[in-house]
Amino acid sequence: RIVARAAAEILRLERVFSLFHADSEVSRLNAMGRLQTPSFELLDCLSLCGAVHAATDGLFDPTIQPLWATYAEHHAAGLVPDATSLASALALVGWAGLRFDAGQISFAQPGMALTLNGVAQGYIADRVAELLAAEGLTNILVDTGEMRALGGHPDGGGWPVTLDVGGELEPDALQLRDRALASSAPLGTVFDAAGRVGHILNPVSGLPAAPQWRLVSVTAPKAGLADALSTAFCLMPRADIVRTLATFPQARLQHLA
Repeated sequence: RIVARAAAEILRLERVFSLFHADSEVSRLNAMGRLQTPSFELLDCLSLCGAVHAATDGLFDPTIQPLWATYAEHHAAGLVPDATSLASALALVGWAGLRFDAGQISFAQPGMALTLNGVAQGYIADRVAELLAAEGLTNILVDTGEMRALGGHPDGGGWPVTLDVGGELEPDALQLRDRALASSAPLGTVFDAAGRVGHILNPVSGLPAAPQWRLVSVTAPKAGLADALSTAFCLMPRADIVRTLATFPQARLQHLA
């Protein structure tokens, strides 16, 4: 019964955040430019995004979708986005152009679009964890692509999580207990056949993340925060990552390579 409830909750939240379901809240917002009476979960996630956007000086920006779509469409056709196309897409990117309250979410100009792919997996892990905790469960690991541990391993200690850095396994497993873990890799998903143009884009320059890191892993009390931070950190040098973490004192940089 509990497993069925958790699966149903994941499906429900996909209908909020998914870019692949035409009737999801995010898809309807992107198609129409506005969304009436948004769900609590969408507003809650956007509030988290706003906090991370501010702390990262705008490098975490879910309005990046028009730029992401430009890269995807050009590379699918075997082309490299030209400067004019990138400039046009970048003109549609900007967190300040997203307006939201309990009654409505809207964009400041036509053509803007939202993606929560850099935070939604973690956010959904948190919601499922809350559901399981309400059922009285402990010693559970929720894995939606990002991880949230309730308690530790049933046999004792934390949940052992081994990080995969570019196909190489780290020798020491992380022991996850009552915390969340999220990882991002600039080249984890790529647009081009050669595997050089990564999917994490800089909302200021319009360029893919520089190949300075292979894997960024963050732990935090909640997976949504860890997910958003790990995404943004792919675009940042170590000094800026350390500065940003001062805004979220319960978050930790677990791996940077």
